[in-house]
This record gives sequence, C-alpha cells and structure tokens, in this order.
Amino acid sequence: MASATDFSSPAPTAPLRPQPRSPADLFWSFTWLALQGFGGVLAVVQRELVEKKRWMTNEEFVEEWAVAQIMPGPNVVNLSIMIGDRYFGLRGALAALAGMLTFPLIVVLALATVYAQFASHPAMAGALRGMGAVTAGLIAGVGIKLFASITNHPLGRPLCVAFAVLTIVAMAWLRWPLLWILLGIGGAACLLTWRKLAP
Repeated sequence: MASATDFSSPAPTAPLRPQPRSPADLFWSFTWLALQGFGGVLAVVQRELVEKKRWMTNEEFVEEWAVAQIMPGPNVVNLSIMIGDRYFGLRGALAALAGMLTFPLIVVLALATVYAQFASHPAMAGALRGMGAVTAGLIAGVGIKLFASITNHPLGRPLCVAFAVLTIVAMAWLRWPLLWILLGIGGAACLLTWRKLAP
C-alpha cells in the first residue's frame, strides 16, 4: 500500500540565477560591452553585468571589481577573465578576454588613424574635453549606484563612508600614488573587515 508521502509534490526549487550559456555567449557579451566603453567603461560594465544580464549582484560586482583593481593590468580585462573562469574555466577566461580585445582593438586602431590626421584641429580638442566631462559624470553616477551596496557591509556605513572620503582626499588632494592608497587605505579596510568577520 502506497504511503501518503508518495503522492506529495516535490518541493519547489529556487530559480537559477542567469548565467552565460556558453563561451561564445561570453565572447559576444564582452565584445558588446567593450564596444560601448567609450570613455566610461566602469558605467557600462556595471549596467551590463548587474542590471541587464544579472550575472552578478551589486555586492558581488563591488567585491570582484576591487579584486580586479588591485591586480596588474586593465581592471575590466581582469574582471572579464575572472567571470569567464568562474563559469567555464580556462575556456571561458580566454573567450571573455578575446571578446574584450578583438573587435575593440580593430576599432581603436581605426580611430587612432583618424585621430592622427585631425588631432591638431581645435574642434577635435574641444570635443575631447567635452567627452571628459561626460566620463566624469558616468563614473560619479556608478559610484552613487554602488554606494547602496555598502548597506550590509560588516564595517557599517559610517566607517565605509570614512574610508571612501579618505581615499578621495588621498587621490584628489594629496595626490598619493595608487599603490600607496591600495596598500595603506585598502589594507586597513581589509584588515578591519577581516577582524570583524573572524570567529
């Protein structure tokens, strides 16, 4: 005689997080991402990976971007390799890297050729200065969006804000080298967080 438990419905499973379907998906996703990154790649990366594709949460993005930033090489290239490796190992890392570099390299070479011919033109210099203002706005906008991710940080919001302000002062006013900021302020933040999380 069958028991009542034989007729019970299986427990619902949690929906899986979106993720790349294949190394080819990684390649084309990072190609599209890189081709949008004129002047403000951080804003594009956050929007594509967190808001559109939802491969990462804001908190994960902040953590992995921090790791990518302290590694040698361009931040976004480091991040693409890390994400590719997470999903498909070495194949994924190489696919993401190829996506970041292949078509953008062709575009950059073409634009460099054009720029060399018109670099001395006053209109070109004015256009580039205008793009600099837009780039600063893009970076500030992403910073405001990512600020929400520190709500659940182990150090608490006040101390995180203090570290952020200290970093800005060290960069913009004191003009410390990036390595000193990473080792000094970044090291202190890591140590305090580790002590807070230690059992």
